[in-house]
Amino acid sequence: MTSDLKSRIISRVTDDLEKIESALEANLKPNLALVKEIASHLLFSGGKRLRPLLMVHSARMCGYNSGFEIEFSTIFEFLHAATLLHDDVVDEADVRRGKAAAHTKWAAPKVVLTGDFLLATALDIAARTQSPEIILVIANITGQMSQGEIDQLEKRGQTTLSEAQYLTVIERKTAVLIQGACQSGAILAKASQEKRSALKDYGFHLGVAFQMADDLLDYMATADELGKNPGADLREGKLTLPLIVALENADEKDRSWMIDQIRDKGFNTKSFEHLKEMLYKYKGIEYTSKQAQYHVHQAKECLDVFKDSPSRELLQMLADYAVERRV
Repeated sequence: MTSDLKSRIISRVTDDLEKIESALEANLKPNLALVKEIASHLLFSGGKRLRPLLMVHSARMCGYNSGFEIEFSTIFEFLHAATLLHDDVVDEADVRRGKAAAHTKWAAPKVVLTGDFLLATALDIAARTQSPEIILVIANITGQMSQGEIDQLEKRGQTTLSEAQYLTVIERKTAVLIQGACQSGAILAKASQEKRSALKDYGFHLGVAFQMADDLLDYMATADELGKNPGADLREGKLTLPLIVALENADEKDRSWMIDQIRDKGFNTKSFEHLKEMLYKYKGIEYTSKQAQYHVHQAKECLDVFKDSPSRELLQMLADYAVERRV
């Protein structure tokens, strides 16, 4: 992400971010101090609040600006935090956002149950809208994301994973939450069906681009930039698009070597650097970057049905941010 784009986005959302932080604090009200401690370990560890911002400005772009959009937007951060707590347990990850993963500090069952509490908190806030449509969107998000995680588990280490299968996983694991945030903003604003569909499509393409960019960063960014060790996906047996494409394009010798690395979870730094060379050589990095840019373009085209406004300009900038960011 260029420093100029980053600074322009931050200058526009500083006030919103402060209000979102306050709303997260106000809505995190468990009966047990331990639950708040575990939840806060992740929830207030430096997340970008992309999903709440998308919801807030989707609603505003549709003419809604009562103030409730801030509180409502916390649904999507609570959902996101819940899935991260669960995912880190499932993946046995050691680090998240530059800190020890929650399950390395507290027992895994307590972390999982704290994630469940965050899901319940999100549903409680959704119920306050008294909108069956919004509640249905939230229910669909939780169902799809759970199935996406199971699907990814089933496909761990499969060296024949196709691009289509990969897309199905990331649609469920990442795109559905971003899509739901944008779609819910339109529903909250009682926007026309045309605008609801446009924001649903915008969120879908943005979510796909965002995940593809994440998959590139896992090979291209440093540990400090990622907040975790590079190559985490490979160590967990997750084949992402850069590797899928490289495997498809590689000659027999290089493909065999790459498959050995996938199966060897203890690969060293030298092997990882050589693997990255293979991803460049066989166009895995290039192809994934082009696909991410394609989805950014599609996302921005979805905004054509809306008149010019500060929120529309911000959503366009956030689409560019999805692929330009370094962290």
